Amino acid sequence: MSYLPSSPDMATLAELLAQYPRSGILLWKLLENVKASFSPQDRGMGELLITYISGLNQSAFCYQTHQRSAMELGVEAVVFGQLKADIDSANVETKLKPILHFVKKLTLTPQRISQTDVKAIFEAGWDERRFLDAIFLCAVVNCMNQLAIGIGIDKEISDSPKLLSVTSPVRVGLLH
Repeated sequence: MSYLPSSPDMATLAELLAQYPRSGILLWKLLENVKASFSPQDRGMGELLITYISGLNQSAFCYQTHQRSAMELGVEAVVFGQLKADIDSANVETKLKPILHFVKKLTLTPQRISQTDVKAIFEAGWDERRFLDAIFLCAVVNCMNQLAIGIGIDKEISDSPKLLSVTSPVRVGLLH
């Protein structure tokens, strides 16, 4: 439940933003835009990135919600623990690892981002648009995580109904 005196039963960011639409419309539009840039084959990667960033922020609500979505899109549950332990040994595409390292650094120690971090992304075959998409996604997820934590809706949701649904599961090329 939320910390908001006017809405103690509020349980989701969608409810918050429905109550205060001007405050969140740009965030939702940016998130929609970035998520739309992922092809159907890449949606699992987008959800994996959202889940990973939410885990870095210790946002249980966002982590669990997006983990379910990522798994519906074909990401295996074991990958999340592997990423928490060590990106380099995780069972994800090698090409994705520089992006994961980058969003980790951008989330936890942004002042340490360097040209070397960016160079690794381009050397792995990512183009400028996908690099910017990763930055936008990271920024929006960090903001959403902070909102969920700040208003008090960040809690365990393992017994709650699914908040995000996926219309058609798609196997993604994230795993070896």
